[in-house]
Amino acid sequence: MFSLISYILRFTKFTTQPRSSHYETLRSCSGQFETLSPKLIGAISQCIPKLTYDKHKGQSGRVCVIGGSVEYTGAPYFAGISALRCGADLCTIVTSADAATPIKSYSGELIVLPDFNAVDPAKAITSCLARYHTVLIGPGLGRDPVKLQIVEKVLREIKERKLPLVIDADGLHLITQRPEIIQGYQKAILTPNAIEFDRLFTKVCNKIPNEEEPIMDVKLLAKTLQVTVVLKGSVDIVSNGAYVLVVGTETSPRRCGGQGDLLAGFLSIFSYWTHLKRTQTYDNQQKHLKLYGPTMLAAVAACAMTRECNRRAFAKCRRAMLASDMIDEIGAVFEDMFGSQTDCQI
Repeated sequence: MFSLISYILRFTKFTTQPRSSHYETLRSCSGQFETLSPKLIGAISQCIPKLTYDKHKGQSGRVCVIGGSVEYTGAPYFAGISALRCGADLCTIVTSADAATPIKSYSGELIVLPDFNAVDPAKAITSCLARYHTVLIGPGLGRDPVKLQIVEKVLREIKERKLPLVIDADGLHLITQRPEIIQGYQKAILTPNAIEFDRLFTKVCNKIPNEEEPIMDVKLLAKTLQVTVVLKGSVDIVSNGAYVLVVGTETSPRRCGGQGDLLAGFLSIFSYWTHLKRTQTYDNQQKHLKLYGPTMLAAVAACAMTRECNRRAFAKCRRAMLASDMIDEIGAVFEDMFGSQTDCQI
């Protein structure tokens, strides 16, 4: 177990000073919040399963990504590969037939199932849910009404099985149309950007969000839906309706496509790890897990990872930076942030 001093030393390796101007803007808001700290990073580190020789394939996490379409094949790839690079053992992409071959061609590490073209797509997808530890819905999914109806049926089964769930991108379009299908499911994490948040907030809270009070708005949406909400932006605001955590570590001005997909992939595997840890221990060392819960800790970890991968990739590539450049930074960022998480001598 690492000491607090080692956490602090590692923390200073991956982050520069937070963007104080953004924090000052938030400080003027009505809501109270906590920011990323070495102790919080330490709590997340304790949730990550160690690499040992006595585990078998799959024990460190089997992720299911439901998404992809003929127009958007990159999004589910980015989500899946980021989960694997973060430490998930297996990742399955459930998609449509016209997206399956391109996604397969991007990486041999991903399992790709064209289940949206099965005779009974909902049955084909739900029958496989027992294989997975965590599910991500949305990257590249598209807004085809028939497809969204299938996803709605799958969502019901996910809730029945009590699986950790992340909903991003076009999955949020479905939730904006039918918020009741996710309301009250506390293992769910929604990851809207500013535009997606405005639409969802207006639908659920029956009013327009107040740009001067983002803390209160995120907290209200999370409280109303009884889920965890991650509002992505210049700072990332995370709330479960009771508490608010803000991640404002340095990033870059580059906003290429795919970064939200990487965050969603990180989040899916971290959510499995934090939920698993909560079932294993209630000791005093896990006070942050008890206080904030597994979804908030997972969200903070994913936001911090994404921002640091972005910062490092931009430092090397500048304007030419792409999401694929961020993937190359995942291993080093993870180790600098959370340690090697292994007892093995390397």
